[in-house]
Amino acid sequence: MDPSCFLTGSLKKFPWGGTVTRILAAAILAVEPGAAVHRALRREADQLTIGEKTYDLARTRHVYVIGAGKAGAPMARAAVKILGDHPSAGIVIVKDGYAKYFGDIKGLTLLEAAHPVPDRRGIQATQRIIHLLQETQADDLVICLFSGGGSALLISPPPGISLDDLRSLTSLLLVCGTSINEINNIRKHLDQVKGGNLARLAAPAQVATLILSDVVGDPLDVIASGPTVPDPTTFEEALSTLNRYGILNQVPPAILEHLERGRQGISSETPKPGDPLFENVDNIVIGSNSLAAQAALRQAAAEGFHTLLLTTYLQGEARQAGRMLAAIARQVAQNGQPIPRPACLVIGGETTVTVQSPGKGGRNQELALGAVSELAGLPDIALVTLATDGGDGPTDAAGAVVSGDTLGDALRLGLVPADFLARNDAYNFFAPLGDLLKPGPTQTNVNDLAFLFAF
Repeated sequence: MDPSCFLTGSLKKFPWGGTVTRILAAAILAVEPGAAVHRALRREADQLTIGEKTYDLARTRHVYVIGAGKAGAPMARAAVKILGDHPSAGIVIVKDGYAKYFGDIKGLTLLEAAHPVPDRRGIQATQRIIHLLQETQADDLVICLFSGGGSALLISPPPGISLDDLRSLTSLLLVCGTSINEINNIRKHLDQVKGGNLARLAAPAQVATLILSDVVGDPLDVIASGPTVPDPTTFEEALSTLNRYGILNQVPPAILEHLERGRQGISSETPKPGDPLFENVDNIVIGSNSLAAQAALRQAAAEGFHTLLLTTYLQGEARQAGRMLAAIARQVAQNGQPIPRPACLVIGGETTVTVQSPGKGGRNQELALGAVSELAGLPDIALVTLATDGGDGPTDAAGAVVSGDTLGDALRLGLVPADFLARNDAYNFFAPLGDLLKPGPTQTNVNDLAFLFAF
């Protein structure tokens, strides 16, 4: 990835823009999917090592490569390069517009589908994967490649549930403040491949899954809704989540009926921990938010900053998180705590937005907007927010840049932060200021990062 992609307007105008660009680029490069696959997947003659397990290709009938996610294309390209002449077939589903960066990958088909709200192409592509897995035998190896976005791209609704039902539910969950853990726990009980069911379809073959984590804490059953991972959650929990957020009366009736049938034991549960099915399955995390954050810290130290990893577990309402980070910035500015200037504090995680009005933005932009008033007037202070996949919400921005001058610049243009927060319209607040971060698709996805700088 070219680090200059970050120097598009928002950082270019600042004297410290080049320094910050190198730090952000270091974080993204550390979780470049192809390099992550090369670290986990190695071949010497007929010996293929995946993680800590070695497979004898001379005794393997077929090797299949399947997957889904925003990082699917670079992961697939790296895997095919390592495998050489061995992939028998492969299908990987990627987000709209992502396949064009990679062209043809020998022996493998890249298919595009919609994200974050699924579409018919995702269902059709998943059916092709299911059909491929129907051919597997005990002496086959299925290599799975999953990354953030896989839940929306890999989709196979059970009988009686339509695509419109799932689209309606997904849109509802995305705006009511549910966490990705809660959303994916519901998805696992409305799908025939999620929640360990893909491993069930691949049996009796050996399965090795390489995972690029986009979920706080890297819970394997949540990332891409855990297609090859035992599912500890239940139909009962899925219904409880919908009830807790007060949206049961807005959920499509077919979905409620399916979940209720599962709660009563009429529909089959997802495979659980301890199921012998998973004795032939290995799941390996090859990239995470923590790896990206640590790389940013190393680069910041090389640039002369005092550094601190504040957390990689940031969650909660985005605007409140923004105010909290602004309070920490004020602490650094006034008394040099928790670290003195020049300071770089790195924060990782994934916040949520409870949408009250149909504005334009995403959680990283709303987090930044929440900090604008609190940072006002602080000298040589900046907050930079970044969705590591390059796209924050349904926008072309990955985040935004806030400094002590942002509020004053905004008010001179008639932009009042509270008004835009009320409309969930962070994009249209930062756009006139030239403070949106627009690197374009990074082809990776490991949650969000925020950076507090005191120069």
